[in-house]
Amino acid sequence: MNYVATENAPQAIGPYAQAVSVNGFIYTSGQIPLTPEGSLVEGSIEEQTHQVFANLKAVLEEAGSSLDKVVKATVFIKDMNEFAALNDIYAHHFGAHTPARSTVEVARLPKDVKVEIEVIALAGK
Repeated sequence: MNYVATENAPQAIGPYAQAVSVNGFIYTSGQIPLTPEGSLVEGSIEEQTHQVFANLKAVLEEAGSSLDKVVKATVFIKDMNEFAALNDIYAHHFGAHTPARSTVEVARLPKDVKVEIEVIALAGK
């Protein structure tokens, strides 16, 4: 098992790794809309989701993978009424690639953000 850490995504705000690589898979921790410097991206679900994907891309790249290798995504959303807007940004970042996905509305997320996404990806580009 290898721990993944990059300065191109926000540092963990708790006792966990940005991602772990094990047996040919990359498991990311949930990414929220923080910049690599730790500033919160406030604003619309679209703005927050773009930052989450920037973070996921950076962590996956550090681990030697990419969004094209994602096999499963788990999306936590604060308000299911924003599902369509989130879906548009999600589709933009994944393109024709459509990994398995779960989407769950939750009562609260860290730092009261609107979205958090974690993924499982194959190692290798």
